[in-house]
Amino acid sequence: MAKDDVPRVEVTEAAAGLLRRLTELHGPLMFHQSGGCCDGSAPMCYQDGEFRTGSSDVLLESLSVEGVEKPVPFWMSVSQYEAWSHTRLIVDVVEGRGSGFSLEAPEGVRFLIRSRLVGT
Repeated sequence: MAKDDVPRVEVTEAAAGLLRRLTELHGPLMFHQSGGCCDGSAPMCYQDGEFRTGSSDVLLESLSVEGVEKPVPFWMSVSQYEAWSHTRLIVDVVEGRGSGFSLEAPEGVRFLIRSRLVGT
């Protein structure tokens, strides 16, 4: 796979399983990662369209997840993208409570970003 063909964002099996469950409960989903306060740079999961994106956001990837009909868009604020542009983001899930705004919060888990330098 050429460097340009490497996805900018991917999901672990654990994250894919959680996305399937959340899709069953809430319908189509989206991610946004802002790097703001509270949960820092944790990706926030919303019903698709619930978080309004604009010119200060970049669509990094539309994630295809097996068992989820509609791809899950992954948005990031431009300022975060400038800091993370050299990395491949890996959406994972860990035990623990994340933000009350993200859909996985009631599940007792939270989404987490792991990263690798692009090309590795």
